[in-house]
Amino acid sequence: MEVLEQVAWEGPSAFLYFLIKCKAMTQATLSQKNQIVVPREARQALGAKAGDKLLVVVRGPVVIILQKPAVHQPAIRGIGRGIYKAGYLQKERQSWD
Repeated sequence: MEVLEQVAWEGPSAFLYFLIKCKAMTQATLSQKNQIVVPREARQALGAKAGDKLLVVVRGPVVIILQKPAVHQPAIRGIGRGIYKAGYLQKERQSWD
């Protein structure tokens, strides 16, 4: 996502370069049941097959489809880093005793 934001700020030519370098850039249609079919090029790029779970990440107007990780711990490690002030969590944990 950060790469896309960075490229978008660098101007239209950089954004076009980013789109050309994408592994898969295809179109999908939303059905009346609010379902989409992930295009073959995107499934191949993800290495996804029927029955696989995919993650749909929404960041503003951008939607990203990712493979669901087999183990979530490495995928989310560090996600909360920097949210709390130094020492806050230790103080909170001590209050539980």
